[in-house]
Amino acid sequence: MTKSVRVHLSERISEQLATATKSSGATRSALVEAALDQFLGEGGKIQEPSVEIRLNAISAQLELLGHDLRVVSEVVALQARFHLATTPVLSSSAQRAACRLGSARFDEFAAQVEARVQAGRSLIGETIERARAQALQTGSSEDHPVNDATVVELDSSPAIGLDEQPERLDAAADRDGPHGSEAMATATNPAEHLRLPRHDLRRQPTERALPHWLLILRVFLPFVAAYFLSFLFRTVNGTIAEQLLSEFHLGADDLGLLTSVYFLVFAAAQIPIGVLLDRYGPRPVQGLVLLAAAAGAGLFGVSESFWLLLAGRALIGLGVAAALTAGLQAIVLWFASERVPLLNGVMIMLAGLGAAAATVPAEYVLVAIGWRGLFKLLAIASAVCAVAILLVVPSRSLAPARGGRRLGLKTVYADPRFWRLAPLSASCVGTAWALQGLWAARWFADVERTGRPELLWNLLIMALASSFSALILGIMVQKVRKLDISPRALLGFVALIFFLAQLAVILRIPLPSCLPWGLVAAVSTATVLSYAVLAELFPKELAGRANAALNVFHIGCAFVVQAATGLVVQHWNLDQGHYPEAAYQTAFAINLAVQVAAWLWFLLPMPRKRATYAAS
Repeated sequence: MTKSVRVHLSERISEQLATATKSSGATRSALVEAALDQFLGEGGKIQEPSVEIRLNAISAQLELLGHDLRVVSEVVALQARFHLATTPVLSSSAQRAACRLGSARFDEFAAQVEARVQAGRSLIGETIERARAQALQTGSSEDHPVNDATVVELDSSPAIGLDEQPERLDAAADRDGPHGSEAMATATNPAEHLRLPRHDLRRQPTERALPHWLLILRVFLPFVAAYFLSFLFRTVNGTIAEQLLSEFHLGADDLGLLTSVYFLVFAAAQIPIGVLLDRYGPRPVQGLVLLAAAAGAGLFGVSESFWLLLAGRALIGLGVAAALTAGLQAIVLWFASERVPLLNGVMIMLAGLGAAAATVPAEYVLVAIGWRGLFKLLAIASAVCAVAILLVVPSRSLAPARGGRRLGLKTVYADPRFWRLAPLSASCVGTAWALQGLWAARWFADVERTGRPELLWNLLIMALASSFSALILGIMVQKVRKLDISPRALLGFVALIFFLAQLAVILRIPLPSCLPWGLVAAVSTATVLSYAVLAELFPKELAGRANAALNVFHIGCAFVVQAATGLVVQHWNLDQGHYPEAAYQTAFAINLAVQVAAWLWFLLPMPRKRATYAAS
């Protein structure tokens, strides 16, 4: 006696049942009944599998394990043969760079392996199954629809070469915002996440890649404009110093404090602004902070007392404190990693023209509308730039920080190698900023007694030297590395040239003024070398904090040099409205002695590299 029962089988079991029916000649009902009879005991209870069945299952698992081991063996052999057959032998000069890049890539590779092992997924297994499924589904998509997933195309981008930056892996995560870790896996393992549920795809960031020219207009140029204003504000006091001295009856010490308070506030704001940039991104931080520069310029332009001038100058320093770091971060977020070094150099070069704008062009504005009108105009320009950044720059999500140990500023400041570099870098770069921003102009006016047009042309030459030296030093770093010359050695050599230029000024060696002062201004962009040295001393996860830590010293030293020079010069009496040559020579010589001491300290053997970094 039989009874009809309707059941639903999966597609796989249904196909296996049909195959067994054809091979055995039995009916499907007979095969199903025999299988259920073996599986179910008396009373409908499920029987425990017999020892034979268990042994068969273990045997099947061992066969699968052996198959996987054979696959792994073949993959390793093919990878080794491919690597040995295609990888060229590196020259000795390229070995260190290749080792650094290889280490960074291996760390990322190990992280991806750990992620897949923890998730219990096999990349080679997924790839083989996908290949089989594609072979079976060719021409029969209607018979085998994909109900729960959407197939994502493989990433066909070329592999990362030895000459590219290891940060490309991080950029792959950054470009996809909050899903950066998934994008990282897809970028490094193209087979990963081949099938994503449709609802997950809908949750991916909706940010659309913009054309390169549009990124230049909407991202690069607004941040360049903000950094341009930073350079202009930094040096413009040298151009208007005569008017300030005359109208407010300031002494050299007052003028030094008024100009240097910009650097004091700028330095104090670096760390908080760095935290805000990491948390909120460059667009809102730079846009809102730049409004403080607009308010400060406006206050400076309407001030009737020294203290209001000081408050306005302090607000300006706060307002432009994020200009460099926000611009660099915006470039990393929005542009392909291979374009980042060039865009960084171009940004610094174009922004350096702000120092040039504070000379002859600013003089034409002074003649037309006066220094108060100039600062009102700068207030409007700062406000327009801030609004443009807030409205024109597209929003961009920041990738969440990947897990792992947290390394902070404490780690940098506790490293003795940092303290071997910081005194020389800060004293040289800070001095160059202080002299270019104020005291070069006073030297031309008081010591060389140059007329107003010649003074401004000298300042313009210094500004152009500062602008183009960033690009030149960046190129030099790349060139000398091929000759096995480290950025540290190049920094020591540049410092020596800087000392000679200052000595030529102090001793009044008969040279065109623009030559030694142009070299002084060129050293203002030696931060390119200092940051390259830091990149060799600290791992990449500490690079941003290390740069910020050193930048605080650069700016702080500029404040000290600018203010201290005024205090020293003030000890001499005015001679027909001018401070004597000896006043400046004494101040510059004291500063030069400090730099030479820092240089000798820098030349001592570098302390040993720390094996580990303390978490903070």
